[in-house]
Amino acid sequence: MPIEVVRKNACSTIGEAPHWDEDSQCLFFVDICANSVHRWNAVTGVEQNIVLDNTVGFVVPWTKGGVIVGLGKTLTHLDWNIEKTTLLHEVDDGLDNRFNDGKCDPRGRIWAGTMGNGKDLALIPKEKGSLYSLDTDGTIKKHVENITISNGIAWSPDNKTMYYIDSVPGVVYAFDYDIDNGTICRQRTIAEFEKGPFGSPFPDGMTIDTDGMLWIACFFGGRVMRMDPETGKQISTVEMPAKRITSCCFGGTKNDELYVTCCVEEDAEKFPLTGSVFKVTGLGVKGFPCYIYTGKCLTTETETIIAETETQSNR
Repeated sequence: MPIEVVRKNACSTIGEAPHWDEDSQCLFFVDICANSVHRWNAVTGVEQNIVLDNTVGFVVPWTKGGVIVGLGKTLTHLDWNIEKTTLLHEVDDGLDNRFNDGKCDPRGRIWAGTMGNGKDLALIPKEKGSLYSLDTDGTIKKHVENITISNGIAWSPDNKTMYYIDSVPGVVYAFDYDIDNGTICRQRTIAEFEKGPFGSPFPDGMTIDTDGMLWIACFFGGRVMRMDPETGKQISTVEMPAKRITSCCFGGTKNDELYVTCCVEEDAEKFPLTGSVFKVTGLGVKGFPCYIYTGKCLTTETETIIAETETQSNR
């Protein structure tokens, strides 16, 4: 299966959270510790990025304009056109945490989790993070605590199951999912990656295809694996030209292209494509669209900014 480098060495730290926007045919992604949000236009080939004042764990477009980002340990609205940020919520009071990965469910709620800060993986404090949701009415709710590295999230094709990864201890969980109310229950483990030193592969970000199979980025593993969530068994793998694979999403005009992000390698000579964004084709499967936040209101200030922006664009 062909692997194309769509953005060579795009990230200088941790490339993460790819999000394909159907309307604009753009791929959003973040460079976490470079504090930057990126938008690559697949039609024109133009990439734009905005540098913010804290780490950026994820990016999700909003129906009313701009994007929602996990900025430090806040959920923040970013007006892309004027590069203005507006704080929506701050979480994990008193903890040195940050948001890591996040995405929307099919109803347009944002789900995102936090983790403790650390200069490297071995120094990340254990069980300091939590999993949150931002509902479409603008309210935020905590669902799971004692998470070490909050990561990949996906929903089954029938929307009755939510899958969720805590990268350390390397577990893929499943929950019963109530899509009408945005709640989870009956947590269980469906896969547990090999226990061992941090040099061993562990699960990072993930997505799901229309057959209900999970696609899991294997950090330190140099691959994306396709896994059956019913059995917890690996079905196939895509070997990538980078070792620290962080996340993936489906995109393209037919949602049959897999976009993959990675973290910068310590050995750049051995991995010259370190920090790049890749596109994998010829997989023979399709994914679901990346959903966007559909909230009716966030804060009065945000609504005012959007209204003013729309007014100016219509002049």
